[in-house]
Amino acid sequence: MHLPPKTMCLLISKQSDKFMKQTTKDHKKKLWMLVLTFLTLTNIFTIKPAKSFIPYIYEPKEETIKNTSLSIGRTAAQLLQLGQPKEAVRLAELAVRLDPKDEMLWSILAEAQLRSDQPEKAKRSLKKAKKINPKKANLWFAEATIALQTKEVEEAISLLKQGLKLEPKNAGGYFHLGNARIMQTNFKLALKAFEKASKLKPSFWEALNNKGLVLFEIDQTQLAIETWRKVLKINLNAEPMLALAAAINKNNSQSEESIELAEKALAQNPNYVLSSFQAKQLWGTKLQAATSALLSNPALNSVVERAKANSNP
Repeated sequence: MHLPPKTMCLLISKQSDKFMKQTTKDHKKKLWMLVLTFLTLTNIFTIKPAKSFIPYIYEPKEETIKNTSLSIGRTAAQLLQLGQPKEAVRLAELAVRLDPKDEMLWSILAEAQLRSDQPEKAKRSLKKAKKINPKKANLWFAEATIALQTKEVEEAISLLKQGLKLEPKNAGGYFHLGNARIMQTNFKLALKAFEKASKLKPSFWEALNNKGLVLFEIDQTQLAIETWRKVLKINLNAEPMLALAAAINKNNSQSEESIELAEKALAQNPNYVLSSFQAKQLWGTKLQAATSALLSNPALNSVVERAKANSNP
């Protein structure tokens, strides 16, 4: 029979008292030492009943996870606005891991990846977003924009058409379709797309500006001039300003207005002094040639040199 430690101590104490009466003083001293040693050992090696440890794992509710992912996604979007795409990518990746079923989070990740020069990853992210919500037109338009940047024009047109089926009154969709047609040098269809975009959104100066680009390339110089004048009433942007200056100079090389417009345009955005930058903005060969002729005017020598020094395409 196993006895509890306390019971064992009592028994030992009683027995030792009885025994000590029968021993000498030295024997008593030795005996007490033995008893103390036994008690110490008993206390050390006594095995106390173990308390079972049950690990507890916190599992957040689905709503908590969703709210957290949305909060992280919003922070990623804010970082994009602040010009920090790489940091935005890291946060957006975390957001989609938490909630992989939210197409908005995938689209934020795609935008961050695109701005971080990761177009292929951006396309994959958008495809996942489209798989979640294939009826969201903006996802098709966004993927088309990436295709245009990677020069996949046919794919871009297909994506844009699909997006416009879902949202036929989207001015941005027609604008990008017009850009794709310019890249194909299909100016007739490009003009049609830009006119549709401008009609849907009269304040859409970019669409009206690109309409001017097309008109100039098909030798409708006067119409292009009138178009760019309309653009400048909406937005005093460097691109239509310099394009208008080049078109006016083509008709009249002695025009003071063209010189003044060119000075203002290059002061606002010196990158337009470079033909390579003009080409990126979809300027055709005719407009580039007309701009080169304008900028060779001696009256603009100092303006051109300063713009080249300050350009950063």
